[in-house]
Amino acid sequence: MTLGKCPYCNCGMIEIRDKEIQGKKVKLYACTNAHWKTEDGELFELREDASCGFRIWQNALSRYGKWLSFKDIRELLENQSLEVEFLSKKYGKKNYYSKNIILHPEYGVSVLWE
Repeated sequence: MTLGKCPYCNCGMIEIRDKEIQGKKVKLYACTNAHWKTEDGELFELREDASCGFRIWQNALSRYGKWLSFKDIRELLENQSLEVEFLSKKYGKKNYYSKNIILHPEYGVSVLWE
């Protein structure tokens, strides 16, 4: 399934790839022109034949209680920004708050903390 046109190379499409990291299945949203290699199954590096490095891990925001769905990625690709709801469990109490995220070339997504 493709989610949209790649914002970095403009000639690839963003697709969903299933990966396994530390025994857990995680989705990787990556450009069709991004080809990855790994030796240990955890650290992924671009291969020499890759012409684009776009990637967003499904669990990129998991420390904030948010896993990115393919719908989130599709909206982020269309609008370049997305408002998401995070969960904080500070002091044993659950608090929900909203922040905007944007695309980031190195980390996939970045939170705008303002």
